[in-house]
Order: sequence, then C-alpha cells, then structure tokens
Amino acid sequence: MVVTSAKKPLLFIISLFPLSILAVLWFSPSSPFSEPSLSVSSPMSGKKDIWSVRRIMEWRPCKWWLDGHLTALPAESNGYIRVDCYGGLNQMRRDFCDGVGIARLLNATLVLPKFEVAAYWNESSGFADVFDVDYFIKQMNGFVKAVKELPAEIASKEPVQVDCSKRKGQFDYVESVLPSLLKHHYISLTPAMSQRRDRYPLHAKAALCQACYKALRLTKALENKGSKLLQAIPKPFLSLHLRFEPDMVAYSQCEYSGLSSSSMEAIEASRGDRKPWTGESARVWRNRGKCPLTPKETAFVLQSLSIPTDTNIYLAAGDGLMELEGLTSVYTNIFTKATFLSGEEFASMHGNTKAALDYYISINSDSFVATYFGNMDKMVAAMRAFKGLFKTLLLSRRAFAEFTSQGLQGNELREALWKVHRDDFVMGRGSALPDCFCEFKL
Repeated sequence: MVVTSAKKPLLFIISLFPLSILAVLWFSPSSPFSEPSLSVSSPMSGKKDIWSVRRIMEWRPCKWWLDGHLTALPAESNGYIRVDCYGGLNQMRRDFCDGVGIARLLNATLVLPKFEVAAYWNESSGFADVFDVDYFIKQMNGFVKAVKELPAEIASKEPVQVDCSKRKGQFDYVESVLPSLLKHHYISLTPAMSQRRDRYPLHAKAALCQACYKALRLTKALENKGSKLLQAIPKPFLSLHLRFEPDMVAYSQCEYSGLSSSSMEAIEASRGDRKPWTGESARVWRNRGKCPLTPKETAFVLQSLSIPTDTNIYLAAGDGLMELEGLTSVYTNIFTKATFLSGEEFASMHGNTKAALDYYISINSDSFVATYFGNMDKMVAAMRAFKGLFKTLLLSRRAFAEFTSQGLQGNELREALWKVHRDDFVMGRGSALPDCFCEFKL
C-alpha cells in the first residue's frame, strides 16, 4: 500500500575470519575461476537477496585518524578562516569538511561557516540551524581550533575573499593562500571541487575526517524529529535515495523516451543552455553511466537483486520526483517524510532541514540503496561504514546502460545486473571513500 500523507502508527556484526588466497578466489564473484557461490540463489529464485552475499572486503575508519591527533596544535594561530558553502546541504557539508582540513593545514582558527541563502533550494537556514555548534567545537578540540565569535577588532570586518578554485593540494594552499591569511588575519574561501585530500599531511586529513564523521551532529530539535520519524517507519526498511528530478535530468544532458508530457515539460523548463546529447554522442554518454535511473528502471534493478516487492522503502528524495509510479506500481510499501509529518510541519521545513532528516534516516536504516553517487550518497555510505552498517549499495547506471544497449532484456538482463552488483557488494565498492577510510579484508 502506498502511503503519501496519512499518518501511520507506529548490527549487523561481521565475524572476522582468515581467508587464504584460494578462499578469496573461490568466494569472489569477479574471479574467472568461479560462478556465483552456490550458497547464494540467483535473482530469479526469489529466496535470497543481495544482502545474503558473503563479503570479503570492507572499509573501516583509518587508524591514523582514530588513534590520535598526530601533531599537536601550534600555540599561536595564523588567523581566522570562514568557509563559504553553496548548494544543497550535503554539498555544503562536503565543502565545510574540506575547509576544516585547509584551516588545520594553514594553522588557522575556524570560524563558523556561511551557508548560502538560496531561493532555488527553498533555503534560508544557516549552519547553527542544522548542526549542534557547541558539540562541533568540543569534538574538534585538539584537531583544529573553532570559535563561535570573533575578537572585537575583527568581528566588524568582512573577511577577505580568497579564490581557491584552482587550489588542489597542500603546497597550493601554503604558497598561495597562507600569505593572504598572514596579511589580512581574516579570510573566507570556498574549497575547490577537485580537492586532492591525498596530498594533505595526516594531521590535516585527520581534522577533516573528525569534522565530517564525528563532530557534525544535528541540532537537538532536528535529531528528535529524525528519531521520531525513524521510529514510525515500519521495520525492517530500506532507505532509497532516488534522483529523478527535472533539474537533475536536465543537468545530465540525457534524453528519455516514454515519459509523461508533464515530466517532459518540467525537464525542458530546467534545461537552460544544457542541451541533450543526440545520436552516437548520446549513446556513448549513456553507456558511461551519466544518465540517472528512472523510477521504473530502479524498480527493475531492485527486482534483479531479489529485493522483495513488499519491502518497506523509505524514499529519501527531494521535492519534484518524476515518474514515481514506475516504482510504486512494483514496490507498494513506500514511505516519505510527508507520510508521517503533518502538512503544516512539512511545509514549514526548509531544504536543509528536509535533507538533514533524509540523511539521518538513511544512516540509521537497515539497508541503503542509492541510484546516483552524489554528495549525499558518499556521505551516507561513509557514515554507515563508520557505524558498522554495511548493507549499502550504489546501483550501477553504467551497467544498466551497457546491458540494455547490447539488447539484453528480461531474465537475461536481470542475471547480468545481479552479477555486477554482487561483485560490487562482495568487494565493498562504494561503501566509503578512501579519504578517511581504509580497506579491511574479512
């Protein structure tokens, strides 16, 4: 039963065991010497789902981060840095975490970040409206100095903006940004999208990791709302981050056949200068995995992974999802924020607070599936790994596109999709990012 507005009443422990090289070859689906393990049913049997596959690799928090601060903070700071963040909540979270690493790299004192006030995201909330400021400052003690207020002689001034769009690593920041910090004592920056965190010294990387995965806690009010929502969702449940909004499809420059006229109009209204690829370019683009999965395609992949159609699914998604009936006609137990929140309560929430609730539910769900490897998916996957929750899977848009372009369909397509996703799950691909996590063989 699809629930959209009516209110409803309302660890996975991995045993560590030694593996010889032979055992790894036997259990690894990518091995040329084996077919799927006999202990795992094929997707057509309907007896076992993807989560029943035995894993041989996981991502765990790196010891250099968890075991200590590595290098003591210098007694004197070189100045103050404010991180200016733009976009959706998880993009801003990522930028801020990068900024924490830069502040530690340059021996700067961190000022609370500036979150963009964006009408596009239905957003006017700031950092303190989403995250517990006092908790953040306490958790960062020893990693980087953070303050809520600036000294009087600086507080009346706007920071000097420093362009970091082409800064990628340690020496870029030390050579180009540090002089501005020393000269002006108070600067603002937006970290480059193409950060090379692997080039940071470990003490700066540890500060970034500590900020991202241990220090950013939701405000008490948001956490209480998230906890009530989590309790209301029927258990067990899968959190599905589905991306098929007009702006996402327009940004992808992909075209789809069979969409409703209203969906096509919404996509065209969002395209702007981003015209869709055509001809051979469109085929190559799609086969590179650049096109978001539709809800109907998502349902097909989930069925290929033997995830039962009566699974309770929490839809972690923004407003404006298109073609949703392609999913709900197959998976009927679908729940959203609007299922459990009153209309007035839901309408009063801004984009950041809605995204924060989806994040909270997703990191605490029994399993998590993402159709697009975006900022939220990366953050959720890593936090689930940090919490020891490993039923996490990123659906392969590339595999779906390649197989369908080869003419595969029906059970043949399902079997091919099963094998690809089984390989990914066994090897822990997409479970976390290597910035703060290290591979761990089971």
